[in-house]
Order: sequence, then structure tokens, then C-alpha cells
Amino acid sequence: MSGVWVFKNGVVRLVENPGAEPLDGSRQGSSSNVRRKVLVHVPTNEVITSYEDLEIKLLSLGWERYYNDPDLLQFHKQSTVHLISLPKDFNRFKSIHMYDIVVKNRNMFEVRDM
Repeated sequence: MSGVWVFKNGVVRLVENPGAEPLDGSRQGSSSNVRRKVLVHVPTNEVITSYEDLEIKLLSLGWERYYNDPDLLQFHKQSTVHLISLPKDFNRFKSIHMYDIVVKNRNMFEVRDM
């Protein structure tokens, strides 16, 4: 992983391709040379295209859904201290969220360029 670390509103995040994503976090118009990231469920080689798909995969891996925060989708695994927090809107699901899922579910998910 390479890129630029950006600090904004008290949050630090990694911008993997600084030319493709503005530093203010806003979305640019689609560009043909910009590769977007996708989350892939490795055992089935399935690209995760919705939170419904992701929830099915996570529940099968022992994750439980938390309903504490109405603005987030959260999952917790009882045997660990891990918590996955995702924006409620799938359109705001970015590579930082994908990598969080990959790290907490080794060998089950990958982030790939599309």
C-alpha cells in the first residue's frame, strides 16, 4: 500500500492514488484511466456489490450485526475485539473500509483493481 496520508476533521486516512481522489474527499467525475477498487470474497471469487452480499458473507464467518449507531453498519466478532464500522450508504464504501475487512478476515477477502 502506498499513497498519501491526509489529516482532515480529526481523522487520518490513506489516499492510495492522490491523482485519482481529491484531498478534500469529494468524488470526481469518472475517468477512464482511474482504476476503482473492489472487495472480492476469495472462496467464491465474488465481487461484493452491496451491503446485503457483504452481510451474508460476514455472518457466515461468525460476525454479528450491531445496531447501536443509526449512521453506521457495524459488525462484531464475539471471539475478538474487532469491530467493522461502515458508512450506511454503500456509495460511500471506500478502499479504507475494504482493507479493514481484509485485515480482520485474513484469506477470505481481497481488494482488487477493477
